[in-house]
Amino acid sequence: MTAAELASVGIRLTGDPRLPHLVQLGLRRNPRRAHLLVSTVLGKHLPADPHAVRAAGDELGRAVRAVAEHPALVLGYAETATALGHCVADALAADYLHTTRRLVATATVAAAFEEQHSHATGHLLQPRDPCWLTRDGTVVLVDDEISTGRTAVNTIAALQRLRARDRYVVAALVDVRAEQERAAMVRDVAALGARLDVVSLAAGTVRFEDDFAGRAARLLAMGAPASPRAATGTVRRVPVSWPAGLPETARHGLRAGDRARVRGAATRVAESVAAGLAGRSVLVLGTEELMAAPLLIAEALADRASVRLSSTTRSPAHVLDRDGYPIRDRLVFRAPDRDGAAYAYNVAAPGRFSDVVLVIDDVMDNHVLDDEDGLLTALRRTGAAVHLVCLPADAPLPSPLTGPGFGSYRPDEVSWLLTDLSGAPLEAPSEEREEAIQSGAAHYSESLPVEYQPTAEYLDLYRSALHRSVARVAVAVGAVAELVLAERGRGVVLASLARAGTPIGILMKRWLRHMHGLEVPHYAVSIVRGRGIDRVALRYLAAHHDPADILFVDGWTGKGAIVRELTSALSRTGAPFRPDLAVLADPGSCTALFGTREDFLVPSACLNSTVSGLVSRTVVNRNLLSPGSFHGAKHYAHLSHSDVSGDFLDRVSACFADVRHEVAATVGRLTDADRSPTWAGWAAVERIAAEYRIDDVNLVKPGVGETTRVLLRRVPDRVLVRSGDDDQLAHVLLLAGQRGVPVERIPSLPYRCLGIIRPRR
Repeated sequence: MTAAELASVGIRLTGDPRLPHLVQLGLRRNPRRAHLLVSTVLGKHLPADPHAVRAAGDELGRAVRAVAEHPALVLGYAETATALGHCVADALAADYLHTTRRLVATATVAAAFEEQHSHATGHLLQPRDPCWLTRDGTVVLVDDEISTGRTAVNTIAALQRLRARDRYVVAALVDVRAEQERAAMVRDVAALGARLDVVSLAAGTVRFEDDFAGRAARLLAMGAPASPRAATGTVRRVPVSWPAGLPETARHGLRAGDRARVRGAATRVAESVAAGLAGRSVLVLGTEELMAAPLLIAEALADRASVRLSSTTRSPAHVLDRDGYPIRDRLVFRAPDRDGAAYAYNVAAPGRFSDVVLVIDDVMDNHVLDDEDGLLTALRRTGAAVHLVCLPADAPLPSPLTGPGFGSYRPDEVSWLLTDLSGAPLEAPSEEREEAIQSGAAHYSESLPVEYQPTAEYLDLYRSALHRSVARVAVAVGAVAELVLAERGRGVVLASLARAGTPIGILMKRWLRHMHGLEVPHYAVSIVRGRGIDRVALRYLAAHHDPADILFVDGWTGKGAIVRELTSALSRTGAPFRPDLAVLADPGSCTALFGTREDFLVPSACLNSTVSGLVSRTVVNRNLLSPGSFHGAKHYAHLSHSDVSGDFLDRVSACFADVRHEVAATVGRLTDADRSPTWAGWAAVERIAAEYRIDDVNLVKPGVGETTRVLLRRVPDRVLVRSGDDDQLAHVLLLAGQRGVPVERIPSLPYRCLGIIRPRR
């Protein structure tokens, strides 16, 4: 569709001769404003030469310098102008901050304002240092276009409330305000007590005929999405070493002094990308506000291939595959970091690019990205080789929780890297949760089971099990702690997987103190099958310790699903965390760091929160957790009268001196062959799943601890028990009887017991 054809719809662009070279007219599905100015040098809707993007930003920076040589701050607008503002700040050697639509839980919202005509109207200012907004001097506001000036006026009004200043500069690639809007903007800023300068690379006017809206609506109704193609492209994760604490965006501010480090980090990323390129036609694709780092990566790649730069967007532009119309095709996908759809334009045609370098931050690096309606799947449908670059999201880190405010453990024994969700109504009946989980309507981590309240008979069984096995637990604690000390040395930092790992981590910490006079830091972090490990918690650990010193701890292994989840999740971070997992009991033979390989009753598996510091299982629910938050959990303070968490720890710790020689003998007997994982448990579960015609191995939970969890939290179908082990499984048999769950005795079962969750069909 040519400019003349668009004019027939009732819209035309007039003004500086350069204007049509900087923007093209398009349409979008937005009742506030149906037209769209598609920039040729922004790298947003139209893939652009990264050198042209930089040149436009530099030129705009020079125009700003002519009226404000040393501004106090450059402020860019999300989502379109985040890279443009970065370029202008580069040209001015100024500190840079851009607005954001991502509400980060740990950041303070210093100001907020509206962009009335936008598809997403709200803008937030969340500088790490709020003093940036109250400095003396001129503030430069950078946008891709000035259409009415209302957004700039709203911004200035918000900034004036924080600190009155006498001058602002608004800079944009194009200025298409009507004359009355230019006058109104100067008048409105003057009423706020300030003077305004406006600079642009080209100016003009968008003119509409009276019936434009009706004509545009009819044209918009004609578009039909193309049917999806098979996802034939490939995906590889690019190993990234991005310096800790270095901002990947200016969402919370980028100091002028950090700019060279950001460019250096982006250049190193580009070198890693270049080593795996499949061809010579490369698209570097940013994601919404994350545009500046992709620009730097694209610039660094430009001498190795034919490179274009673009970005995903929230903007629902109209697609029309006609010569002369700027938006020829689109990918539609589910946004990975928020609710709703997102788009990538002029990317979808097969063969257009041999390679797509997708740049995201780790808030976006989740299961949504890989889903059938996710961005990676959409890109694979283009047939391109996709190179996934994940940068650590820069955000102020939250503070850990400690008892007694959160949990009943002493504050010197564990720091919980969790968000307190104690006030959230998360509990749901087991049948309701099971239906939602197995149907795919919800993930098990989005809600909590109703906390089991044990009967007097069950508590008697717990006490009996503790009395019978306390020394055995102490030996296993000592053995795994000694193995860890030998392998990791005195600088080890314990990171327990909440919640089953937490009491074991505390016991290992106590052993190292008691036997070696060693005080080791201990944290509790969340890991969720299918959702990975808490990336914010990992950033916290990396900020306070050497990642190579972190040792992950859990209570026991079943078939090894969490070992696999941990290994996979850590491989995605790019940080040098080691995927070793230390456990008290490893009946699945999944790890080399264990206290025993025997499937025995760990008493802390008998109960839920009342033996785990009064803390719930962890929760990953996007409706409750904002970006920048740790995963969540609840503190069940109302159960304090039933809490045996401290008693369990004290009973085991009291045995340490008595079992020290047995621990030494146990560790001394272990050979490298003894410690080598065989993954026998996973193989056994696959055999049992096939025998019982269960398609999903996650419905088969082997071992005493996992079987107990099935009976306490899920909807069990049956329990398998090894013949002759009834005396070790009194609590399992009692729970099965209380819930009416069939028990089958099998002589050759490789575990003491095994729980099978009832399949939905």
